[in-house]
Amino acid sequence: MSGFRRGVRLGVDVGKARVGVARCDRDGLLAVPVETVPRDDASLTRIAALAREHDAFEVLVGLPVSLSGGETASTADARAFAAGLAEVTALPVRLVDERLSTVSAHAALREAGRSQKSSRRIVDQVAAVVLLQQAIDVEKSTGTPTGALLPGSLENP
Repeated sequence: MSGFRRGVRLGVDVGKARVGVARCDRDGLLAVPVETVPRDDASLTRIAALAREHDAFEVLVGLPVSLSGGETASTADARAFAAGLAEVTALPVRLVDERLSTVSAHAALREAGRSQKSSRRIVDQVAAVVLLQQAIDVEKSTGTPTGALLPGSLENP
């Protein structure tokens, strides 16, 4: 755990209609849901406000790649959204492989007794929690930040 960077991070799961947002505590122990933001012209501004409100030092955006690791239309969309976040937040943004995070989120909600229909409003938040928790757990075990720093994004010490 020697290389673990303390501080709040936001996890962001980008969807076509909604964006799930999660955060972790300053010690990186636990990721928790924050909000589901409608995907519209105000999405980036709202997430930037959440980053300020929670005093986040970094944003991790889920990168939806195919199971074989290839790029998809959703991958390009997430990259563009992440670039917009880097611009409006002026924070480092990391792209984190999110393969199966939404699948894991649906499974967790099913296990909790929620139907897919009743989960629709929160599944994006849960997916953001899953990707953020995985990222902080990996960083704590390896001492290396997870994901690729978005080009042009400034690294925090």
